[in-house]
Amino acid sequence: MWRLLDEHYPDARCELDFEDPYQLLVATVLSAQTTDVRVNGVTPTLFARYPDARALAEADRDDVEAIIQPTGFFRAKTQSLLKLGAALVERFDGEVPGRLTDLVSLPGVGRKTANVVLGNAFDVPGITVDTHFGRLVRRFGWTDEEDPVAVEREVGELFPRRDWTQLSHVLIFHGRRICHSRRPACGVCPVARQCPSYGAGPTEAAAAAKLVRTGPRA
Repeated sequence: MWRLLDEHYPDARCELDFEDPYQLLVATVLSAQTTDVRVNGVTPTLFARYPDARALAEADRDDVEAIIQPTGFFRAKTQSLLKLGAALVERFDGEVPGRLTDLVSLPGVGRKTANVVLGNAFDVPGITVDTHFGRLVRRFGWTDEEDPVAVEREVGELFPRRDWTQLSHVLIFHGRRICHSRRPACGVCPVARQCPSYGAGPTEAAAAAKLVRTGPRA
């Protein structure tokens, strides 16, 4: 299934726009409970005003709130960003650390965010267990776990460490484009034949049967 999905999504990548570890860290924190498109819409202005951790630590709260408001939960996210900037300055001389243990010690940074930063800014393999990834690996039968840390551990045992980051990208791409939460598009899924959950969403057979019952639309 992994081989087929990897072939199907050759351009799978992190869909947050960034130029350095600081930008990716901030963008990933902003991505909670919103879309990458919305985050990418506000970060150019945010990074122009606050280009590094020191600037972010000293940022005007009202200004940051106004910039990131389209991402939702903007007051809480602003608080997290200001604390994040201050922690980076105080503990890491303004630089984003490249170790998991250091990253998860930062305000507002969990394992998911840390693995995004490690895998895409530092080329350190990591599994990003977001809602899409967790949903798919359970549908695929790769794990029954619900806890993200347990999912990360069990799925990580199935694949070489070198594949972890790309595996995350590919499954997230598939979850966003085909294997949706409520109505997965099973009829166009490249791993339908291998998937134990095939039929959870519309299939080619179901679509054909509906057409027979109702006739083609004008």
